[in-house]
Parts: sequence; structure tokens; C-alpha cells
Amino acid sequence: MEIESAVPKPPNTLSRRLSVVAARERGVGPDLVRSIGTDPDIFDAFYREHVERVQRFVACRLDDRNRTADLTAEIFLAAIDAAPRYRAHKAPPKAWLLGIARVIVASDVRQGERRRRGEERLRGSTLLDEDDAARLDARIDAVARSRELYAAMERLPEGERAVLELVAIDELSLKEAAAATGLRPVAARVRLHRARRKLRAELDAVAIEPNPHKEDQP
Repeated sequence: MEIESAVPKPPNTLSRRLSVVAARERGVGPDLVRSIGTDPDIFDAFYREHVERVQRFVACRLDDRNRTADLTAEIFLAAIDAAPRYRAHKAPPKAWLLGIARVIVASDVRQGERRRRGEERLRGSTLLDEDDAARLDARIDAVARSRELYAAMERLPEGERAVLELVAIDELSLKEAAAATGLRPVAARVRLHRARRKLRAELDAVAIEPNPHKEDQP
């Protein structure tokens, strides 16, 4: 039976300072993830380490700047809430965080336009200054090709698509993708192989379809 305390043991002043310095220089390791909800400095290091990765994850699936900002914030808030339940042996920090991101983005996509039509767009805008907005626009533009690939994945089964997205778009290793989706590595490998084969067939089919808008050349 697994026995772990609900929260990490409070460190003494020196060890805390050393932990913060290490987190800022080398990243927040598995031993510190559970502290992000109780230590603002550790959370700040965790946020800085992963915010661009999370923004890319969201931007690959949405093309709305304000919604990308909103969901990025929601993902980190959810990570704070989930931090006491983090288990290092189940997933490294990056895979754990993208697992949370995947659930939140999928939920948002399912709700779709029905919610967004009645939602004020001010919240995301007020969090962004002009420089932040420009950076997010650039990031969304930079992943436009990934969004096109993501759209082509829509016809794949959900389980296969999830593994393929995490490996091909979000650049996780197969082991990390397995952890983010709650699969065993062998099962993730099988799904990845099937997804790649089906996606290749989809793209090949599109490539050989005649373009109805192309005018006949003389």
C-alpha cells in the first residue's frame, strides 16, 4: 500500500533557498512539483519553465489569442490544485502538466461555440499587454502548420490521436506520452503505430484528390 504525506514536509530556510536556486537554474524536478501549490517561488520557477510549452500546446488546438491566454492560466491553476496528488513514479513533471492541459483543452473544445458566444472576451484581453499579445499572435502563427496537421487528425480515433498529438506536435517521448494519457508504454506504442499508419493514408488520399478550384490549364 502506497503511503505518502498529502503535502511535502516544510523545508528549513537554507534547504528552501537551495531548492529555489536549483529550480530556477535546472528546472522543477519531480521532488519539488508538490510544492508549487504552497511555495510561490517554486511555482514561479515551474511556470517560467513550462509556460511556453503550455501555450504551444493550446495554440496548436485553438487559434484564438484570448482563449489561449485564458486556458493557459486555467491549466496552471489546475496544476496547483492537483500538485498534492502528484506522484513522480507515474509521470515526469512535463508529461503530468500536459496531461492536465489535454483534459482542460478537450473540455473547452467540447463546449465549443455554445459557451463562447455568451462569454465576454474581456478576461483574456485584460491579462495581456501589447507585447504579450504580439508574442501570443506570433506563437499562434508559428504553429499554424501544426493546427493544419491537427485538423487532419480529427478523423482518427480519440485514443490513437491523443498519443500521436503528444509525440508529433508536443514533442513528448513515447514514455512521456504514455504517462500523460495513462497508458502503458507498450499500449502507447501500438496506438502510435496505428495512428501514424492511418494518418499517412489520410494524407495520401488528400494528396491525390483533384482540386475542384484549380482551373484547367490550356
